[in-house]
Amino acid sequence: MNVQPGMIAKKLGMTQLFLEDGRRVPVTVLSVKGNTVTAHRTEERDGYTALQIGFEEQKPSRLTKADRGRFSQVEVTPRKHVREIRVGAEVLAAHPVGQDLPLDIFEEGGRVDVSGTSKGKGFQGVIKRHHMRGTKASHGVHEYYRHGGSIGCRLTPGRVVPGKRMAGQMGNVRTTVQNLSVAKLLPEEGLVLIRGSIPGPNGGIVIVRRSHKATVQAAHAAAKGKK
Repeated sequence: MNVQPGMIAKKLGMTQLFLEDGRRVPVTVLSVKGNTVTAHRTEERDGYTALQIGFEEQKPSRLTKADRGRFSQVEVTPRKHVREIRVGAEVLAAHPVGQDLPLDIFEEGGRVDVSGTSKGKGFQGVIKRHHMRGTKASHGVHEYYRHGGSIGCRLTPGRVVPGKRMAGQMGNVRTTVQNLSVAKLLPEEGLVLIRGSIPGPNGGIVIVRRSHKATVQAAHAAAKGKK
């Protein structure tokens, strides 16, 4: 399967978009301008094929001497965010080092997967973290309205089973939302409008790729059509 490249994006916020039939849909605005290929990873040299992509220019004084040399070697201005995205071997030739990734790797109405770090909520109780109801606030119940309740299992197995829903750290984890629809592309502004919400706060960095499920389904449909 020929894996297509993705892009690093900055989440600008959410807004609304009116469709031709008058329907209003919520969209998330992503800025992808400035995605530059900074290196290739090949099967012969590295054991896998991937594009190394840089995003957002950075002051050279804020980089180490090694990083400054790495960017100057390929004649690319220093970048703040650098990520590797696995691609097929055929894609490397189409996107040489130093080239900006075009926005047309996505298409309006197409499906994408967006990966980012969700908003951190800190240490939370079971009601907010797991949507438990709590107990009734009737006569005789004291300071127990939002407690998690019993966690024991008596003699057998005599321990708390793994995965028990309890209070703890909420959010601040790597999250991927799959099969989101591309509502609109704005090539001149370097913006992608994704229908719905994506992980992370405004100003957060996310990775946008073509939908894995949609790509697999298309490959299966093509293979089935050839039979």
